[in-house]
Amino acid sequence: MKVGLIGVTGHTGYVLRGIGKDQDSRIVGIATGSVGEKMAKRKDPQEATAGAPVYADYRKMLDELQPDIVAVACYFNDHGRITIEALQRGCHVFVEKPLALTIDELERVKKVYAASGRHLAAMFGLRYQPWFLTAWESVQAGAIGQIRLMNAQKSYKLGQREAFYKKRATYGGTLPWVGSHAIDWLHWFSGERFCSVYAAHSRRDNRDHGELEATALAHFTLTNQVFASVTVDYLRPDQAPTHDDDRLRLVGTAGIMEISGNKVFLLKDGGVQELPLLPAEEIFLDFLQQAKGEGKCRVTAEQSFYITEAALRARQSADEERVVTFP
Repeated sequence: MKVGLIGVTGHTGYVLRGIGKDQDSRIVGIATGSVGEKMAKRKDPQEATAGAPVYADYRKMLDELQPDIVAVACYFNDHGRITIEALQRGCHVFVEKPLALTIDELERVKKVYAASGRHLAAMFGLRYQPWFLTAWESVQAGAIGQIRLMNAQKSYKLGQREAFYKKRATYGGTLPWVGSHAIDWLHWFSGERFCSVYAAHSRRDNRDHGELEATALAHFTLTNQVFASVTVDYLRPDQAPTHDDDRLRLVGTAGIMEISGNKVFLLKDGGVQELPLLPAEEIFLDFLQQAKGEGKCRVTAEQSFYITEAALRARQSADEERVVTFP
């Protein structure tokens, strides 16, 4: 399949790794998607993009090359608009999160997607890491019974971010940006729907990053009286051994599952067991196979829309300092 890259800001590595494992697919063109994006930031291996022309105008690339799949990974405020344009041209879309920055924009994307007959997935690639795959498979097999409580953490080093991260209008907020991963875990592991959220966020101690929120917290009530919390911070020390620290704690009626330090621990009456990890998978390869009619991607379009909505409603709650309920 012919794949076009629009943007050099998001997780294009997902695309490069996935396409490297599919002999029937190739990258046919690359274009910036946002004003101010620097093509010099590209870190793709030459073999993955060999011979692919570089365009200054992504619309020209879409019209001339007519790719089967478009990967959208530019500044976040352009994700929704470009996704719509690609779907309207008959492309499958693999898009960086957040998929949209407002509920209205998200609804426009959903409407165009429904009429397109194409496939779409947001880049919730953490589902494919060995520790999350292992924990998810174990939970689905009943290892901890019915989930009653969940606590998710995303902690990062801030470093020096690009200018677009310093404005809410272009980066969208920390909860939709990286909080969406943790929010995705809540729905993916439990299968429950969101009922309400109460959230808070703060720009304090963001190292002169303008409007970027360095800390955020969201409390969710889900169906069947399941409760969950999400914390996000960009206060991880510069000298910490890893860039990020993802954690997830799942409390069930028959045990507790914890993901920490890229390991999975199961606590039951018999003690604590560290689970052997499943091999990693590739999200874009999964999406490619679905686009070719050879399977179903772990990340569905409906889940992509739903998690985006949940993250946006959490941001709304934090902005308005009130509980926000879900329709």
